[in-house]
Amino acid sequence: MFHFQNYDALKDFICSEIVETTEAANILGCSRQYIDQLVKEQKLIPIKILNRNKLFYKPHVLARKK
Repeated sequence: MFHFQNYDALKDFICSEIVETTEAANILGCSRQYIDQLVKEQKLIPIKILNRNKLFYKPHVLARKK
């Protein structure tokens, strides 16, 4: 569990550790459609699903790259 001392600490964490679908695709060197396939197959789990986008925890995306 994460605990943040203040808003700035939370903001810094989000900016450095949370990526959206396009960023995840760039990290993995694949298409957005392939990211959607990974999500559907539960091989990459988003932390939040929005209308046309998903948010991912960056360390999980990087682990998938290995």
